[in-house]
Amino acid sequence: MITHIQGRLVEKNPTDVVIDCNGVGYFLNISLNTFSQIPDKESLKLYTYLQVREDSHTLYGFSSVAEREIFKLLISVNGVGASTARTMLSSLTPAQVKEGIAKDDVALIQSVKGIGAKTAQRVILDLKDKILKVYDIDEVSTSQSNTSKEEALSALDVLGFNKKQSEKVVDKILLNDPDVNVETIIKEALKNL
Repeated sequence: MITHIQGRLVEKNPTDVVIDCNGVGYFLNISLNTFSQIPDKESLKLYTYLQVREDSHTLYGFSSVAEREIFKLLISVNGVGASTARTMLSSLTPAQVKEGIAKDDVALIQSVKGIGAKTAQRVILDLKDKILKVYDIDEVSTSQSNTSKEEALSALDVLGFNKKQSEKVVDKILLNDPDVNVETIIKEALKNL
């Protein structure tokens, strides 16, 4: 599998680019999100996904590994093809797609052209657990409280508490007081679990 291509940008369009890599021109399909991230300089590196089908080999390019991973998750859903996934990543940023799936936002997913209610629901149903597992969506903005949150959750896990329940309780504590220390988080969580 081709994981990335680095070379000279020959052609740049909203839906595709051509990268010259040692004399070979690679045609990559891209999303509008990637198009907006491509700098106007000669050298370019895009992360890729090669789709091999009976009648074609199609190369997709992404400005970030995160966008490529979201694309791969989307095409794993029954009824969502590569062009639909690319349209989603053109209409929404990878972060919006992650958040929409994590928060059961059917309306947001359905706002993408070509995605109906059933497909939007299937995308959320199939990918919600994977998105929540891979990306920590409910993280609190400050890095100090992220560290405190992780330490508190780890301690509660060692004590035998359910991870999902612990996370909900810890998130509530951090919402009320983002600067709270680890010991206080654990004490408060133990009262509420």
